[in-house]
Amino acid sequence: MRLLLLGLLLTIAFLPAFAQQPLRAAIDSAWEFRRTDENVWRKATVPGTVHTDLLAHQLIPDPFAGANEKGLQWIDKKDWEYRTSMLVPPATFDQYDELALDFSGLDTYADVYLNDQLILQTGNMFVGRQVPVKSALKPGLNHLRIYFHSPIAHDMPKFMKDRLVYPAGNDADDIPLSVYARKAPYHYGWDWGPRYVTSGIWRPVYFVAWNKAQLKDVWIKQQTLTDAAAQMEARLKLDVKQAGVYKFVVQGADKSFNTKTITATLSAGANETAISFTIPKPKRWWPNGLGTQHLYPVTVSVVYGKDTVQQMRRKIGLRTVEVVNEKDDMGTSFYVKVNGHPVFMKGANYIPSDNFLPRTSRGKYRKMFEDMQASHFNMIRVWGGGIYENDQFYELADEKGILVWQDFMFACTLYPSDKDFLEQVKEETAYNITRLRNHPSLALWCGNNEIAVAIKNWGWKEGYAYTDEQWQQMLKGYDTLFLDILKNEVQRHDPGRFYFPSSPISNWGKAEDFRHGDNHYWGVWHGMEWFEALNTHVPRFMSEYGFQSFPELNTVRTYADSSQWNINSFVMQAHQKSFTRGNAAIKTYMDHYYREPRNFPAFLYLSQVLQAEGMKVGMEAHRRNMPFCMGTLYWQFNDCWPGASWSGIDYFGRWKALQYFVKEAYKPILVSNTMENGELKTFVINDLLSDEKLELVTQLIDTEGKVLHENTLPLTAKANTSKVVLSIRKETLLNGTAPEKVILYTKLVKNNQPVSENVFYFVAPRDLQLPEPVITTHVMETEGKISVRVSTDKLAKNVCLLLEDDNGVSAFSDNYFDLLPGVSRTLTLDTRLSAQEVNKQLRILHIANACK
Repeated sequence: MRLLLLGLLLTIAFLPAFAQQPLRAAIDSAWEFRRTDENVWRKATVPGTVHTDLLAHQLIPDPFAGANEKGLQWIDKKDWEYRTSMLVPPATFDQYDELALDFSGLDTYADVYLNDQLILQTGNMFVGRQVPVKSALKPGLNHLRIYFHSPIAHDMPKFMKDRLVYPAGNDADDIPLSVYARKAPYHYGWDWGPRYVTSGIWRPVYFVAWNKAQLKDVWIKQQTLTDAAAQMEARLKLDVKQAGVYKFVVQGADKSFNTKTITATLSAGANETAISFTIPKPKRWWPNGLGTQHLYPVTVSVVYGKDTVQQMRRKIGLRTVEVVNEKDDMGTSFYVKVNGHPVFMKGANYIPSDNFLPRTSRGKYRKMFEDMQASHFNMIRVWGGGIYENDQFYELADEKGILVWQDFMFACTLYPSDKDFLEQVKEETAYNITRLRNHPSLALWCGNNEIAVAIKNWGWKEGYAYTDEQWQQMLKGYDTLFLDILKNEVQRHDPGRFYFPSSPISNWGKAEDFRHGDNHYWGVWHGMEWFEALNTHVPRFMSEYGFQSFPELNTVRTYADSSQWNINSFVMQAHQKSFTRGNAAIKTYMDHYYREPRNFPAFLYLSQVLQAEGMKVGMEAHRRNMPFCMGTLYWQFNDCWPGASWSGIDYFGRWKALQYFVKEAYKPILVSNTMENGELKTFVINDLLSDEKLELVTQLIDTEGKVLHENTLPLTAKANTSKVVLSIRKETLLNGTAPEKVILYTKLVKNNQPVSENVFYFVAPRDLQLPEPVITTHVMETEGKISVRVSTDKLAKNVCLLLEDDNGVSAFSDNYFDLLPGVSRTLTLDTRLSAQEVNKQLRILHIANACK
């Protein structure tokens, strides 16, 4: 077995030279794992999971390929064990007052042994633990071993004791045990992902050594904020080994504020202290699209005598965020004010980006936030069936200006309310609130996803045949968990931050509910209503709505060979987790709006166009109805595996048509057209905090390219408003022209540059009389950068550029767009391919050649 030499471990940064610096070093090498009923040890990757370690040794097939999911369910029924050894030099014991192991994430039921001494037992995936180990360590070789109990075997006795089936409809097993485990709920299955109940060391393990005192937490709390000054307070938590007089120093970078120093006498054990300081003329942090995301580095130092015992650094943003949820003349509001301004929230719901969480690289996290920023997001909802995300996620949200709606990890079911479960929840919430509260991107806390509306509307009591006593006990448990414990934990650890117990506040089935709070509207898809319903079913804040599509062919190839290229095939069905609607719903909507696709690749393409065009209806309707509606968060941003889903970006990071449409629909300035009672209305929406002088260009154009009517209107788009700027009867506009042969093209221009464009169709795509266009492309390479110029002689609807065999996940700057006759577009291409390879592989789909 390989040895880990602690003498080579890196020390933590930000420290001046002094007698003995603290250590914090990852224990990430020399790990092995085994199935406990076998005595065969194999190399393991930490952080990692049992599934990915088995895959690395080719002991299981790719969990995401074919229909392999069902054959891999044995893994979560087994116990697993991990081990490593480390060499601790004798001098380490004399040099440091305290030695500890820090486990930032063990999944989930784990017994930790150091030199065969039990030092820790865990039962919550979401909580990190630091354990003092100086008494258990010995000079020389030390053995660390972690025994993971099967989550299924561990929790089955709880079910047998309760004899109660909780209403966890997304748990893909016959007996839903997910409710008992404080573990990512989606691991047990959901309607967009597989069931893989993992075990393993999913976040890093660290060796920690320190002297005199350890700084456990620094909370830089903003007390007041004006243009003149920000009054701040650094609240410190310490574990003191040596009592005495300590000095605390708070300082900023580049002299952004005066250094503040205090002294305090600390006793041994847990201590808290606070340091007030002032930042003059503060630069505010703004959401994406409204200003800069200025962050102040703040360093807190703990000094004993002449020695700097420890330093901790935070990056803070100065802003005010207020969620306004109160009665008004339109019902009950739900909107976000940032720095005193109501801001329309544009974003999506985020799920974990892999079923096997440690596989999500730092590069993938950064790419996701770059995609959010490019798509004009200002909010992301971390949905309650996943995880409290890694620190990097929130750091990127701070950096990119993406406000975070943070759910606690409870979704779509009722939960136990026994003492042990509730104590687990208290520990979990305290740990994660404390971890995340420093981030300026954190906007609000939400107790759970959809449980409150489910209690009222999903028929659980009758469907599960609960007795009155059982049902009342469950409801009491709900109140205890979400109206008491979580609320109190937020007030205790993050006072002033908005908390509400459940999203949505109101249900999607009743018209009156759209006037009150946030809403999840699933009339489209689950209710099988047509997309036009999104024009009329507009709530005060839309926090969920969506429609499914398939990924493109290059992604489908990773899990289905050509023999399975049919939506009714075994493999394609295995990758469709929305069992109640699924592929049949996509086909039903497709048949309603479009002509039949010519082949399977055309079907994949058309499913994405269908999704994008349908969701565009909702996104634009929400923005047109500002300030009645003040937010649109579509379901869902990303995928945890390759398959059919509601995502805008697939598992490999490929943008679907939806994401390109989001990029247009979320622009700060938008032109949007809608037909109301035979009258075509043109809206201009301005999310900016300044008035904008624009020109509106409107053209009625036939499909051959002839301009039948044209008008230019100068206008001023008032700050933070939506307004009708043009209204005309359909009959007057068409003037006898057949509606299936024309389009209305609208464009907003500022300083001779287009800032928003839109194409309005008078009939459904299946009724359009589209000519067969001649599309020409020209691939260019300049200084290593590839671009493609595209033009057409006739209207080409939903032009999609594809690379026939793209293993490198190439990305076009725009795609799935409507190309007008005589107009060319030049697209940039991010790719590993050469210009010659791009030219060879380039394929073009559009409605006329994709449909029969």
